[in-house]
Formats: sequence, structure tokens, C-alpha cells
Amino acid sequence: QVQVVESGGGLVQPGGSLRLSCVVSGSAFNFFAMGWYRQAPGKQRKWVATITSGGSTAYADSVKGRFTISRDNAKTTGFLQMNSLKPEDTAVYYCKAFRDYESGYWGQGTQVTVSS
Repeated sequence: QVQVVESGGGLVQPGGSLRLSCVVSGSAFNFFAMGWYRQAPGKQRKWVATITSGGSTAYADSVKGRFTISRDNAKTTGFLQMNSLKPEDTAVYYCKAFRDYESGYWGQGTQVTVSS
């Protein structure tokens, strides 16, 4: 069984930074890609960033230049470095570990609140 656990969320002031972690456990998991998504109250879940097994990255326009996605060499832990945070970044952030283009495993989410 593959388990995905996010951590690192919290309360931060506008302009501050947070680093989220996504730990994937389970030897059966073969890393294909990892994505970060976020969902604000009353809104649909939106894609934020993706990193592939080869290290290619992509970002939503709303976070480009402020967020950086990365992973460790073992491909068991992913990260989302969030800088210059804005109130509109407030959301529950979810990690998804993909095993192919269509399927993967979701984490439980971690709350990020940007407020003064």
C-alpha cells in the first residue's frame, strides 16, 4: 500500500515563505511524476505544479516565479518551496504521487494560511 503524507503547512504573513514536504512510502510505488494541487474553501481543486521522474517542472501561472517544486534523489520525498506568499495562496495543499499519466495516490492535505 502506498501512503502519501504532506506536511509543512501553517500560518504565515503575506510575503513570507513556507516549504511543504510530500513523503511517499511503500516499495510498490514507481515514481512517474508528482504534482501539487490546492483547494480554497468553496472552490475546486486546482493544479499548482508538477515534477517528472526526469526532473522536468511546470507551474501554474498564479505561482510561477514564486513557487519551486523539487524532489529528492531517491524519489521518495517531494517539496514545494513557496515564497512571496499572498493571501490568495491560502488553501489546503495536496500532493499526488503519479504512477502513470492517469493514476496515482493523493495525500491528506496540509493547510496553508496567508494572513496578517
